[in-house]
Amino acid sequence: MDVLVVGGGQAALATGYYLQRARRRATSGPSAPGELGRLSFALLDANPSAGGAWTAGWDTLQLFSPAGFSSLPGWPMPPWTGEGNPSAQHVRDYLSAYEDRYQLPVHRPVRVRTVTRTTEGFDVVTDRGVWRCRVLVNATGASRPFWPTYPGMDAFAGRQLHSAGYRSAADFDDQTVLVVGGGNSGAQIAADLTSRPTGETAWVTARPPRFLPDDVDGRKLFELATRRVRAAAAGDPSDPGVGGLGDIVMVPPVLAARRRGDLQAQPMFDRVTPTGVAWNDPPRQLAADAIVWCTGFRPDLRHLAGLALTRSDALPVTDPPLPSRSVDDPGLFFLGYGDWCGPASATLIGVGGVARASVDAIVEQLRELGDRAGRVSVRR
Repeated sequence: MDVLVVGGGQAALATGYYLQRARRRATSGPSAPGELGRLSFALLDANPSAGGAWTAGWDTLQLFSPAGFSSLPGWPMPPWTGEGNPSAQHVRDYLSAYEDRYQLPVHRPVRVRTVTRTTEGFDVVTDRGVWRCRVLVNATGASRPFWPTYPGMDAFAGRQLHSAGYRSAADFDDQTVLVVGGGNSGAQIAADLTSRPTGETAWVTARPPRFLPDDVDGRKLFELATRRVRAAAAGDPSDPGVGGLGDIVMVPPVLAARRRGDLQAQPMFDRVTPTGVAWNDPPRQLAADAIVWCTGFRPDLRHLAGLALTRSDALPVTDPPLPSRSVDDPGLFFLGYGDWCGPASATLIGVGGVARASVDAIVEQLRELGDRAGRVSVRR
């Protein structure tokens, strides 16, 4: 196998699109035997169905932007005719159709266990055999839920769940629910819960929530993130990017809840009690039936532990001229994790440019390696 992409979400599909285009262009041109017309690649998706991280969203989850500004390369997202921005189901349907449209070779469910280097590339050990490749693109996304540690968490008698496990406000009818976290998921889930006909909702954040201006959507966020990365590359670290405006995108449900006065955040508590949470100064308690931890995700890179990659702030170090490429191996790429591997590469609108640049580098890498037999090597 020439290129193996670990992941099946938006970053993996954008990479697959450009790999498919590279292969077709070489096939239609004057390629000699052994050239890129015989390039082979595959995508390994741990999920049982298409959609990547969007398969785990709650019922009312929606995009930050209109469909016209939320497209992968090559094919615009179909128009959304419902209220607000496109729903998570609309995104899942789009990603599934995208796979079919470009005939991307996605294998699922395939879970990667370990990756080791070889003289010719990598051995990727999965629950469905060993896949060998010359170039590896890791595009698993920030998919591992992060759970903070607070005193008393183990003693709480109610239900605790991460935002990854939240599905519907109706699951908490007649209950008092505490939402923890001042980011987009915290605001959106808090807003969703305040729409219940019965039950109480409390929202706590580590710092006062920072709402973005009402007119800032995903396209504007992409522009700001790109400008910040370019400024930093030019030696100007003063551009605040998105962080200079705020943290929470005012999608319609959040905007409506805020206008109703339902998004009043309380400061972070000091400990969890068997019946809720408590603050020390001034002393007070809040009873709760359930706690939803909207505390974010971390990149799931555990299968790469054996590569002993150079890291900074727990993340693999990448090459500044091409931030998706590992400094440890020119045949290892990271895509879809955020600015550390490409500006706005964790977004639908932003991942295309990084994927294109990465595939250009991959093609050059394969040419330098010489023989591109395109054989699939899988032991089952």
